[in-house]
Amino acid sequence: MQTRNKIMDDISQLMTNAMGVAQGAKDEAETAMKSIMDRWLADRDFVTREEFDAVRAMAQKAREENEALKARIEALEDK
Repeated sequence: MQTRNKIMDDISQLMTNAMGVAQGAKDEAETAMKSIMDRWLADRDFVTREEFDAVRAMAQKAREENEALKARIEALEDK
């Protein structure tokens, strides 16, 4: 009966070790993929959030100025 418990203990230990190896491989794969994605994104000409917000604010201001000028032109034409 003692040998059966030893065999079960060995199998259990083997499975535990295999899960540890699998977890390590998963972590390495995730790290490698993140590195590849970071490098790919760095090679692209994406704008930062700050740059995007600045351009959006400029566009909004230009739209407001255009509306004001349009109203002013219409007022002058009505005279």
